[in-house]
Amino acid sequence: MFLTRQHLSMARMFGVAIVATLGLSACATYDDEFAGINSRLDQLDTRVQSAAQSAESANQSAQQANQRLDQMESRVQQLETAPRRVPRG
Repeated sequence: MFLTRQHLSMARMFGVAIVATLGLSACATYDDEFAGINSRLDQLDTRVQSAAQSAESANQSAQQANQRLDQMESRVQQLETAPRRVPRG
C-alpha cells in the first residue's frame, strides 16, 4: 500500500498533535512543580518573618536588661564610693 500525499499530510498532523500534547502535559508537570516550590518558599518566608520578629523581641529585651544593669552599676558605684558609716553602740 502506497502512501499518498494526503496520508503523509495526515501523518504529519497527527505527529504534530502528539508532540504538542506531550509538550502541554510537560508544562502541566512543571506547573505542579512550580506550585510546590512556591508553597515551600511561602512556608520558609513565614518562618523567616517569625524568626525575625522573635529576634527583634529578644533584642528589645536585651536592651532593657542592659539599661537595668547600667542603673544598678551606677547605684553600686555610689554605694562603694560613699563614706563608711560608723556602727552605733
